[in-house]
Amino acid sequence: MPSKVDNFYLNHEEPVCGTLLALREIILKQDKNITEVWKYFMPCFCYKGKMFCFLWVNKKTRQPYIEFVEGKRIDHPKLISEKRSRMKILLFDAEKDLPIRTITAITKQALDLYRKGIIKTKVKV
Repeated sequence: MPSKVDNFYLNHEEPVCGTLLALREIILKQDKNITEVWKYFMPCFCYKGKMFCFLWVNKKTRQPYIEFVEGKRIDHPKLISEKRSRMKILLFDAEKDLPIRTITAITKQALDLYRKGIIKTKVKV
């Protein structure tokens, strides 16, 4: 029986499903200390027990995105804050190739906040 996390991905039609699964893989490959958990009815990614990003799909545009919890601390032109005060999102067009370098660069910036102790983790470094 699929888990709630697996069902999240599988309940989306292509090409959104494939985009979300690819994003999941890219995020998880960034660091061995990243885990995926089910929180707030969505897949969340934690670094040493502290949530740093999650995946979602815009209900109106059907665009998948990564939302970075500490996005306000990340300066990148592709990140969008909209009306969020703390978080920023990185939107994707499921019909196009994923910008791997951009995803990796922003994810690294987000993870460095935790690795450097700027954001405290639940597990001792």
